[in-house]
Amino acid sequence: MVEQFSKPKRILDRKPKASLKRSPKMLSPRIKPSVEETETETDHDLIYGRHPVLTALESDRQLNRIWITPRLRYDPRFLPLLNDAKAKGSVIDEVEPPRLSQITQGGNHQGIAAQVSPYTYTELSDLITEAKSKTPSPVIVIADGITDPHNLGAIIRTTEAVGAQGLIIPQRRASGITSTVLKVAAGALEHIQVARVINLHRALEELKEAGFWIYGTAASSGKAIHTIDLKGAIGLVVGSEGEGLSLLTQRCCDELISIPLLGKTPSLNASVATAMALYEIYRQRYSDPIYLESVSSGTSQKSHYKV
Repeated sequence: MVEQFSKPKRILDRKPKASLKRSPKMLSPRIKPSVEETETETDHDLIYGRHPVLTALESDRQLNRIWITPRLRYDPRFLPLLNDAKAKGSVIDEVEPPRLSQITQGGNHQGIAAQVSPYTYTELSDLITEAKSKTPSPVIVIADGITDPHNLGAIIRTTEAVGAQGLIIPQRRASGITSTVLKVAAGALEHIQVARVINLHRALEELKEAGFWIYGTAASSGKAIHTIDLKGAIGLVVGSEGEGLSLLTQRCCDELISIPLLGKTPSLNASVATAMALYEIYRQRYSDPIYLESVSSGTSQKSHYKV
C-alpha cells in the first residue's frame, strides 16, 4: 500500500531582551598580560581546539592573534597555515599550556587558541537568495529561542553536515554566535551562513513569500514526520528544549511535525531533534527507488517500486 502525501493549506499569521555579557577573564596573579592583550581578549571571540582553529586557518577568515604551544607550532599540519596567517597579519604567540588554559578559562584547548573578530551575520534576503541559487529545493533551519550556546553550536554543526543551506536565529531571547558556539560547531561556521533577525515571525513570512514551506517541530501535537512529504524548499523551525516553539511561531508554521517516541522520555534535546528531522528530510530526497526485474512474454522488463 502506497501512503499518500499531501500538503495542508497555509495558515498565515504573525511577533517575538536578553543581553549577552562576557564573564571577565580569569587572570593568574603570576602572569599579567599587557593592557593591549587584555583589551583584545575581551573585545573579540576566541576559538580553541585543533579542529576549529585548523578549519579557520584553512578558510578566508581573519585571525587576529593565535596562541600555540611550541610543540604544536611546528606540526606539519599547522606550520604552513601559520606562516600564511602570519603573512596576512596574524600575530603568532608561542605559549605554554598553562597560559592557554588561562586564556580559554579552562577550556579543552589542545595546545592552540585563536582570537577572531566578532561573527559577521548574513542579511536574511542574501541568505535566501544564495540558498535558492545553490539548489531548487533548499533547506534553512530556524532556531526559535535556543539560549544554550552548546545546543546552538550542535545545531549549526548538524545543519552544515547534512548539507542544509543556512540558519536563522532571533536577536532577542536567544544565543548569538559566541566563542562557545564556535567551539561546539567545530568549524562548521566557516562553511554555512547565519542570519540574525529582529522579528522571527516576519522572517518566516519572508521565507513563505520566497516559496519556502514552513515546518515547526512539536513534541506531541504535530503529525508524525515520516508521514509528510518533505520535498521542495523547506524552512525547519526548532524550539528551545524547555518551552519548545512559542504559540506565535506555531501559528506562523504551515505544518507542525513531531518525531514519534516509544520510550518514557517525553521529549528530545533540541539539537538531537533537529538532527533527526533533517535526516528525515534528506532521507526522503535521496532514497532511490528499488528496481525489480520482471519477465513478460520472453522479454525482460523493469518495474520500480519506491520503498
